[in-house]
Amino acid sequence: MTRSRASLPDLTGRTVVVTGTTSGLGLALSGALAGAGARVLMTVRDAERGAAAVERAQAATDGSGSTEAVLLDLADLTSVRAAALDIRERTEDRVDVLVNNAAVSLGPHARTLDGFELQIGTNHLGPAALTWLLMPALRAAGDPDRPSRVVTTSSLAHRAGRLDLTDLHWERRRYSPTRAYGASKLANLLFAAKLDRRLRLTGDPVLSVAAHPGLTTSDLLSNALARGSTWGARLLVFPDRYLSQPVAAGIAPQLLAAFGSVHGGDYLGPTGPLEIRGQAGSARRSAAAQDPVLAGELWQATSAATGVTPDPDGDRDQGPTAACSPP
Repeated sequence: MTRSRASLPDLTGRTVVVTGTTSGLGLALSGALAGAGARVLMTVRDAERGAAAVERAQAATDGSGSTEAVLLDLADLTSVRAAALDIRERTEDRVDVLVNNAAVSLGPHARTLDGFELQIGTNHLGPAALTWLLMPALRAAGDPDRPSRVVTTSSLAHRAGRLDLTDLHWERRRYSPTRAYGASKLANLLFAAKLDRRLRLTGDPVLSVAAHPGLTTSDLLSNALARGSTWGARLLVFPDRYLSQPVAAGIAPQLLAAFGSVHGGDYLGPTGPLEIRGQAGSARRSAAAQDPVLAGELWQATSAATGVTPDPDGDRDQGPTAACSPP
């Protein structure tokens, strides 16, 4: 299974939502997808930076696709609900692919506006809530011959991740930025797997697929350093700088997950040594990432924390306003 930007199919008429698009993987993804003809809704936290990112992504097209900004802060559930409503209204409740790409990493202990530990809140809780709130639009756009897709972006760091659902926000334990990041990326894989199982049970025309970019040059570590990361996180700068692949190669697993020949539940990444770089193909999960009991417990804990009813567990007849109303 391989796919490059050049081999993307014609995406004219397809609508894709990509989170975290002002730089790095998200910006490259947006340009590649719009360049293949898709309408790309690029989520951004800042309107000014978002406008610049949209302009850069649009410049990568030949005019066949389009890009537009959607304000979204995954560290603020009010913003998540507002963005979901905005997206559903703009797209008339039809989204072909959602790529949960945005992430933060390795900064000092901080909290979201809702009081969550910043990494689990931004990397898992916010994207999970967004996915559930957009499920009616994904369901409406899919059909058995061409299902819609949710692409969840994880990381090699998930293999060192451990989830303590009794202390998800590091209130009792001594905080470790690297362990917290690994836990959030493990949560991504558990969520993607649980979503796949739920979709199979309901028979909805939506696939849940996960991907990771290997070691890819991005702004994650530089942003962490700007926030004042620990020495342990600073030690990761060397492999990130000297062993990583360019962003144009790093987006290949996400593109494959979004529009390649895959199955629900697949996990994709680089196939080179240690999955650091190389062509996109099947990736390995840790044992913890394959634990269905833990995935189920996380699913329920996520709903309780966010106040969002899981979908496909919830009421499918909710309109856009009802689905996005605060708990």
